[in-house]
Amino acid sequence: MRILVVGGSGLIGTHVVGVLRGRGHTVTTVARTAQPGVDHLLDLGSAAIDDLRPLLAGHDGVVLATRADEQRVLPRPIHPLLRRELVDPVVRLFTAAREEGLTRGVVMGSYYTHFDRLHPQWRLTTRHSYIRCRWEQAREGRAAAGPDLPVTVLELPFVFGRTGDRLPNWAGPLDRWARSRAPLAVPVGGTAAASARSVAEVAVDALEQARGEDVPVADENLTWAAMMGRIADAVGRPRRVGRLPAPVVRASLGCGGLLHGLARREAGLNPTHLGDLLLADLFITPTTGRSLEPALRATFAPTA
Repeated sequence: MRILVVGGSGLIGTHVVGVLRGRGHTVTTVARTAQPGVDHLLDLGSAAIDDLRPLLAGHDGVVLATRADEQRVLPRPIHPLLRRELVDPVVRLFTAAREEGLTRGVVMGSYYTHFDRLHPQWRLTTRHSYIRCRWEQAREGRAAAGPDLPVTVLELPFVFGRTGDRLPNWAGPLDRWARSRAPLAVPVGGTAAASARSVAEVAVDALEQARGEDVPVADENLTWAAMMGRIADAVGRPRRVGRLPAPVVRASLGCGGLLHGLARREAGLNPTHLGDLLLADLFITPTTGRSLEPALRATFAPTA
């Protein structure tokens, strides 16, 4: 197959490119900034359908390997701003892909949509604009692609790994915290986690099979305490991880939501309701069975 990878120089995109080439497929890469190995420069956020069609011509499939920061705080209302970033470019991309006759696609999504399906009583799409936009991205992207271009949405948790200087956007604060002398205390609950390499393997499987499904991805399920403990070990500062009482977690996040409201700003994940997620076990089954440890240690390397 010949595959176009949008975001091909990023953490996940680089691994997707490597797995595709390792399986004998031909790859074209697109990114916003010039990097070694990038074939075309393009900002998907501003690209029109007519800009995308020449890049997609002659390809069998396309992978959208870019990811968004759900915790950014933006002026209210945040939903239209997130739609312009998460939904509209995907609609244009898959409209162009359909018009060029592509037969398969993959989008890197979020595991929050998986939990919204499992737990509709949590009302995630009404409480969190980021999760609502992830649903809209999948639904409207598939509608634009049409029935002959199945689009697989990988529902991704915390993704660990390193590609050059590219790290997960959430890694920096946890790295600094783990290296500091501050005590480590986290909520009860936990999260699924995966390596960038595992995500790439699942993405290429989906392309080869033209699956067109929602696919949650996880290598391991970790409590927050276990995750922070392993991060502290990885950076060379092992110590005990304490547990924060649930009322403390909810109260502190509620104060954050109040401050956002006073400043007429919003986060993609509403802090007023974020405590419910942090205190839950956001676990995915089945897992891949692959060890997360090599990717975790690559993400949080010890100080030289």
